[in-house]
Amino acid sequence: MKKDILKHKLVPDHTILSKSEFKKVLKELDIHQEQLPKIKSDDPVAKAIGAKPGDILKITRRSHTAGKFDTYRLVLE
Repeated sequence: MKKDILKHKLVPDHTILSKSEFKKVLKELDIHQEQLPKIKSDDPVAKAIGAKPGDILKITRRSHTAGKFDTYRLVLE
């Protein structure tokens, strides 16, 4: 029986951003997409959600000190 890694308590929520969301985030952060941290397309979570090279992932993490915060990753081959 294969387990769904997305349901594991240590795996934060991952979402593929739409083009409009992607542009809005880059504008808000005042950066170019190449400046984002990277994630490989063969990462288990990236594969599980169907992320392709060039996609931007929004990763929502929970923290005891910060509450909830979002980070972004550029998917590479």
